[in-house]
Amino acid sequence: MKWLELLQVAGVTLFSAVTLVVLYSLGVRLTAIAGDAQQKSPGLMRSLAYVCFAICGAAVLFGIYLIVPYFGK
Repeated sequence: MKWLELLQVAGVTLFSAVTLVVLYSLGVRLTAIAGDAQQKSPGLMRSLAYVCFAICGAAVLFGIYLIVPYFGK
């Protein structure tokens, strides 16, 4: 068995999962900050939150692209 490849896949999976969770959490936090009435520029925070959500969505779609064999043809 090729243990190095197994460890590489496990490492990339762990890194990707942690990155997605952090980006989604950051997007939720920025949305909450933008909803605060005392915030000076809520538009900037809301747009950064949407960027975080867009990156998460793109990463999920890329993962589906890698998993589903129909898209790889």
